[in-house]
Amino acid sequence: MKILMVLTSHDQLGDTGKKTGFWLEEFAAPYYVFKDAGAEITLASPKGGQPPLDPSSDAEDAQTDDTRRFKADPEAQKHLANTLKLADVTAEGFDAIFYPGGHGPLWDLSENGDSKRLIEAFAAADQPIGAVCHAPAVFHHTLGHDGKPLVSGKRVTGFTNTEEEAVGLTKIVPFLVEDMLKSNGGTYEKGADWTSFVLRDGKLVTGQNPASSAAAAKQILELLG
Repeated sequence: MKILMVLTSHDQLGDTGKKTGFWLEEFAAPYYVFKDAGAEITLASPKGGQPPLDPSSDAEDAQTDDTRRFKADPEAQKHLANTLKLADVTAEGFDAIFYPGGHGPLWDLSENGDSKRLIEAFAAADQPIGAVCHAPAVFHHTLGHDGKPLVSGKRVTGFTNTEEEAVGLTKIVPFLVEDMLKSNGGTYEKGADWTSFVLRDGKLVTGQNPASSAAAAKQILELLG
């Protein structure tokens, strides 16, 4: 199994002067689900190299067994520090693509042509595509083979408007994930805020929030058989 994981390169939280990036649990949990299943993982980001970590996800109250495992894993840290440039990556040879969230993808991956190209290639090949929390932002402009938005008519989830409100960033983010998925024709569903909630529609897997990260990755593995 060869799985491509794509992370954000964006580190500015709008015009707040604060930092953002990828959310540690949303990377670490799927990374180890895939790794422990024997998958070969390739990491990529728009700029390549070390992706920016959202400092909030590094706080003590945000730690999990997976994030602690990552912090004690020099090999995984080295792997993360050397992501490939997204422009240099093709879908060829990979079995699935997975996007961890964090607020960063709202700014860069949602508008990134290379990311769009990859997602549409995986969709055309009927291969699994996964995104968790804010990462469904990557479906902002992606299209299916019918020319409609990729999520149109599909059951999808992602960070809820009420979760965004709870973290106080509703007016800071460029768009709300829930609203965007609905406006793209997705059949948006959600669980209780901050609890694990994952949807699978065909080969598309979406998770609602950080707590959904491992479960979303397990759905990708199920699709890969």
